[in-house]
Amino acid sequence: MLDKAIMLPKFRGSLLGALIGDCCGAPFEGQLMDSGSKLVLKKNLDKLEGPPFKAPYKKYTDDTAMTVGVARALLEPNGFTQKQLAKNFVVEYFKEPRRGYGSAVCEVFRKLKQSKLSDPTGPAMAQFHGSGSFGNGAAMRVSPVALYCANKSIDELLRLSRETAMVTHTNILAINGAILQALAVRQSLLLNPNEPFSWKEFLAELKGHMIEVEKDNDPDLDSNCHAYENQLENVEKLLENKVEQNDENVLNLLGHSVAALYSVPTAVYCFLRHTQDLTVDTERKSFRNTLEYSISLGGDCDTIGSMACAISGAYYGDSVISPTLLQHCESVETVSSLSEQLFKSVYSQ
Repeated sequence: MLDKAIMLPKFRGSLLGALIGDCCGAPFEGQLMDSGSKLVLKKNLDKLEGPPFKAPYKKYTDDTAMTVGVARALLEPNGFTQKQLAKNFVVEYFKEPRRGYGSAVCEVFRKLKQSKLSDPTGPAMAQFHGSGSFGNGAAMRVSPVALYCANKSIDELLRLSRETAMVTHTNILAINGAILQALAVRQSLLLNPNEPFSWKEFLAELKGHMIEVEKDNDPDLDSNCHAYENQLENVEKLLENKVEQNDENVLNLLGHSVAALYSVPTAVYCFLRHTQDLTVDTERKSFRNTLEYSISLGGDCDTIGSMACAISGAYYGDSVISPTLLQHCESVETVSSLSEQLFKSVYSQ
């Protein structure tokens, strides 16, 4: 791994990036982002990054609530268990249910509570006639797994990504979406931001891992057997300008929905698109551009923003995040503390 002095800001940058994307994207979720809405977004972010002023916190959603739950489960003294993760989710949900949770996951939490957590993955497996949810709820909260596995094998990252996912999402597309997001955060975390960045190498490594993850899928039984490999090829087409990088093409090729397949690759694209800015822009502007652009795509933009900024923050570190912007986000201290605890857990091993 990189030197501790470089890594600690990266740990903070990833979880704080996830928080900022969530808090700043939430007011625009589900909106049609026309030119007027995009201008409102830009002015809003400019103001939040400008001179300090008193304003209510931008509240986080279920994205951050569940990310915190994952981090705390990983930090348990006796090690991670799905039962502890399920307990964290259930306790937090019934304490503050109005955080934007989807109806399907609310039903999972109710069943987990009724059964006293006897089967942590059972309610999720039973959803949608046994097929499980293919949403992005597992991917949006997986960044702590990537941090926790910074000095561990890819196999361990895959195992923990799957296990954290299956408490609420058992569909293979949701699980593999969580794996893709965890891999992207981990790759960013382990790169030195002071050295040249190659989006082609970054994407090729991601694609190689996802080919391995999807290789056992049976094409005769599953039309989505190479789903994430294909989506990463679409990311490459856009970045190589084989297809013009306008919003219409991005949304047609990658999507912006609550489905993991149509949001996690979009988040990866949002990050990689703005690493290209470094030839003319500063690192701070690259993070801000990732934040603004990911929200400007509309749809499930708080989750896409959260995932994209978790990757960006893991690469650049927290120095690129505007301190005044952070002041307007709820629970910064809690999230920052958890990132530091994860850092200590990694470097104490």
